[in-house]
Amino acid sequence: MELDDLKTAWQTLDRRLAAQSALNLHMLKEGKLDKLRRGLRPLFWGQVAQILFGVALIVFSASFWTQYIDVPHLLIAGVSMHIYGVVSVVFAGFTLGMMSRIDYAAPVLAIQKQLAKLRRTYIINGMCAGLPWWWLWMTLLQMISMSVVGADLYANSPGWVLGCYGAGAVGLLATWRVHRWSRSRPQLAQGVDDSVTGSSLRKARRFLEEIAEFERA
Repeated sequence: MELDDLKTAWQTLDRRLAAQSALNLHMLKEGKLDKLRRGLRPLFWGQVAQILFGVALIVFSASFWTQYIDVPHLLIAGVSMHIYGVVSVVFAGFTLGMMSRIDYAAPVLAIQKQLAKLRRTYIINGMCAGLPWWWLWMTLLQMISMSVVGADLYANSPGWVLGCYGAGAVGLLATWRVHRWSRSRPQLAQGVDDSVTGSSLRKARRFLEEIAEFERA
């Protein structure tokens, strides 16, 4: 075989290998991105549930505090829960909006950046939705007790109600301290972040990392 024929054969083989590699990458990327989309569905439905829950709280709270405008502690309880419902709906809406703007046809690096923004939004959403329950469980209990059986917990047992709110403040402070302490320990901080991120986003990040690793190979 002459040198020109050998070069032509090598070039043909190189083109075929490049085409096969591109096909493999395309198939891998399509499969992983499809899994990513399906993997984010629980997060989507979780935000829908948060919106429905927030709307229910808004309706219940509005009907509650408007009845007790002249009773300060009941007014505060109702308005506080009303505000919480609005915040829950707004942050869930932000999260859904960011999910809808993910461009799965974009380069992997661009998708990773979009997913990172979604992850930060979701963490803030989780903090705003979860941390207030150190207090709000008592607020909701007051409202339900008054609405269902007409029992004013604060009027009947102010010390117990205030003690529960105080315990909630201690719990919130302890949570903040643990979070600050974990920041100085990278592995622990990663574990804390993963615990509040949710499995859907962790799996999505792993799929993108696998695609990026294949691209670099």
